[in-house]
Amino acid sequence: MSIFSHRKRVFLNPISTGHTSYIFTEVESSRGGEYKWGHYMLTIADCRRRIQLEFFLGTKQARRRSLRKINLLIDVLTRFRDALIRERDLIEKGESRGPKRAKKA
Repeated sequence: MSIFSHRKRVFLNPISTGHTSYIFTEVESSRGGEYKWGHYMLTIADCRRRIQLEFFLGTKQARRRSLRKINLLIDVLTRFRDALIRERDLIEKGESRGPKRAKKA
């Protein structure tokens, strides 16, 4: 039986939507550094689609790559969030002005 130092599933939508989108993260314990061949997985699911990303820690090079990979993901997701916020603000600003009327030729 595997022991996880971190195992968390978070649903991405409110339960009222009925959508089953989630993020599931698993970090198997290295048992104080003695076991380096563990299970380190990030799963992102959206309804019927699911991707799994592995973050292998078994070698020094793999550890560097895995940390680089998660840091890059965090950076890209942060930029994506910032772009969504900008577009949301523009859309809400446009909605508050009311519908645009077509100009007569």
